[in-house]
Amino acid sequence: MIETIVVQPTPFCNINCSYCYLPQRDVKTVMAQHTIAALFTKLFASSWMQPHVTVIWHAGEPLVVPVAFYETAFDVIESLRPASIEIRHSIQTNGLLISPAWCELFKKWHVGVGVSIDGPKHWHDVHRVTRSGRGTFDRAIAGIRMLRREGVPFHVISVLSERALGSPQEMLDFFLAEGIEDVCFNVEESEGDHVSGLFAAADLRRRFRHFLSEFWTLSRRSERIRFVREIDGMLPRVFRPQDSALSNIQVEPFGMLNIDCLGNVSSFSPELLGLKNAKYADFIIGNILNDSLEDMRRSASMTAMTRDIAAGVEDCRSSCEYFSVCGGGAPVNKLAENGSFHSTRTAFCELTQMVPTDLIIEAFDRLQGSMTAEDSVTLIPRKALAGIEGNIR
Repeated sequence: MIETIVVQPTPFCNINCSYCYLPQRDVKTVMAQHTIAALFTKLFASSWMQPHVTVIWHAGEPLVVPVAFYETAFDVIESLRPASIEIRHSIQTNGLLISPAWCELFKKWHVGVGVSIDGPKHWHDVHRVTRSGRGTFDRAIAGIRMLRREGVPFHVISVLSERALGSPQEMLDFFLAEGIEDVCFNVEESEGDHVSGLFAAADLRRRFRHFLSEFWTLSRRSERIRFVREIDGMLPRVFRPQDSALSNIQVEPFGMLNIDCLGNVSSFSPELLGLKNAKYADFIIGNILNDSLEDMRRSASMTAMTRDIAAGVEDCRSSCEYFSVCGGGAPVNKLAENGSFHSTRTAFCELTQMVPTDLIIEAFDRLQGSMTAEDSVTLIPRKALAGIEGNIR
């Protein structure tokens, strides 16, 4: 069942981040509107769509194409959409091009907006630079401030640098000063042709654990950070009814469908789209203009990826004590770090699954032991505690 659709309106990006893995960010091709129409015509005609589907406009910088592109695309998708399916659009942007016109589009279509900003200027401008090497912080923060003025909800994603890992208070102070309430953290990863020196550090798990633990505690006490993805996104996975199924759409065939600007289709981890790999036909399972969804499911590349990813998931199931909250990891990280889909633990797993899970369980143990009810809300919001009390086994 298709739950998430990642659409690449263009591979082009207007900046040149030092840690970017995207191989075609100089290419200025823009997806044709007839490709969008063909994609959603086939999707809506299939029986594979979940009732609630997220469409993420990603890869390259999605705002380098004009507002009119999305007005037309959203209108076409809405005209094709069956009443039984709800579509939620989302855009991840570097924020440099946000304008009042973009804010109007976001509000009109209730678009989820994510902005990439790596903390204060002296951290952000080290890696997130223009093609001439100049920092992008001033324009990115101007975009965030415009979103706030225009009343557009948004979250931020911050890639943690070497210095940021040691400074959770400074990161929090930055978010509070800018009125940023919903935050997500990434650690610079090894993907595609990019090799992260930070990911290879022997003590990275310990350092990230310290950062996240401190940031979580400090942010709860501030009462001004509403959502920390690494914790609040993990809470319902850790504390859930015993018989409830865990979904990991990155390891499920067609759980995520990823389409590039030419209509080429991939599945599983969206980062695979655009990478090269002879064994899996560059991860392309077909083209939405020429192939049916059924043909894509039967393609040689899809069959090979499904087989090897499933084998890796089963190895995770039998060997990893975190499987019940993870569901088998991220295929792109297994391939990048271990050289094979048919593999298990990665540094990415340790940071995104193991560290948050450990912190949550330890916090809950403390709550059960010595902390008062009032103390508890500094770490876990009352709404989350209500869920825990109802679902813990």
